[in-house]
Amino acid sequence: MAPDPISEFVFNDHALFEMARRGLSEAIVGAVLNEPEQWFEVRPGRHVLQSRLQLGHPPRQFLVRVFVDIDRQPAEVVTAYRTSKILKYWREEL
Repeated sequence: MAPDPISEFVFNDHALFEMARRGLSEAIVGAVLNEPEQWFEVRPGRHVLQSRLQLGHPPRQFLVRVFVDIDRQPAEVVTAYRTSKILKYWREEL
């Protein structure tokens, strides 16, 4: 099943703080929410959406993971981070 895009969302204060600390822009997080490669539920109402992206100079591949509460309208981004440990989090079978 294809991941569902999330086009309406807000960032909570914690998410904005962590994104700034980790060097992730709202545009990068928005791109993952709009076109996720994968998504799965971590608990009722909270999903992780993730995509592999080329980031940095020189570009390297990272997995950007966005935790979002989907049980409210608009959805609320809880936190986001990037990792080079793609195989640790990538799920071949969803």
